[in-house]
Amino acid sequence: DDDSLQRVKQFPLTILNSPKGRALQMNAGAQQAKGDWLVFLHADTRLPENWMELIQHCKGEWGRFDVRLSGHHWLFRIIEKAMNLRSRKTSIATGDQVLFFKPAFFQKLGGFPEIPLMEDIAISKLARTFCLASCIPQQVITSSRRWEKNGILRTVALMWFLRLAYWVGTKPDKLHRLYYSS
Repeated sequence: DDDSLQRVKQFPLTILNSPKGRALQMNAGAQQAKGDWLVFLHADTRLPENWMELIQHCKGEWGRFDVRLSGHHWLFRIIEKAMNLRSRKTSIATGDQVLFFKPAFFQKLGGFPEIPLMEDIAISKLARTFCLASCIPQQVITSSRRWEKNGILRTVALMWFLRLAYWVGTKPDKLHRLYYSS
């Protein structure tokens, strides 16, 4: 409901229409994409200038970047270190870390599972059964707006609660309602 569409029309882009839902939208984009890699970037995340070169040098089938939260609070430095370490150790990545896939591998995975939340976790979980994620140590910078608005510790607790609830089998549509109502 903002003017995003009008703003991007000035650029040489192909604009796609798809139903609501990140997984549906990312899968629609992947079907139309051409190139050596599919890169899934959240609107509130900034890539390093040499992002394309960094991805091109990856040896694996998929990967993600280390993340840095945009805010200046010291707790953000601890949170981002924990996020990056967790992802490095588990090969589970979140969308804030800018997931990327070789197109044939993405197709082999069946694309993002068409669920309203945790699609990034679900595809990572599936992808790691084939191979581990390539971890690019250069950081992408993602917005800390939600953390600042809702409280840092409250947001950490919410994220861990949602992740735990997902792992024990709570339906993603219920998690979606919880996430967006908080």
